[in-house]
Amino acid sequence: MKRVRFSEEQIIGVLKEAEAGAKTADLARRHGVSEATIYNWKAKYGGLEVSEARRLRELESENAKLKRLLADAMLDNVALKDLLSKKW
Repeated sequence: MKRVRFSEEQIIGVLKEAEAGAKTADLARRHGVSEATIYNWKAKYGGLEVSEARRLRELESENAKLKRLLADAMLDNVALKDLLSKKW
């Protein structure tokens, strides 16, 4: 089955249709996704505008980068402590 990646604009467009009164089953069929996918989109993007969704994506990527940096720093810290604790 082919996986289609939707942009934030497209996801928000689908959610706007749902807010306008379209049934979830009809939306899912029309856009080629499952109903569960639409519910997941509602949980993540519900009530957001396109600019807010873009900002959310930027913040998530920045957060992931900072987590990687923190993990690297903690790993270096542990390595240094191990090196210093060894008896010469």
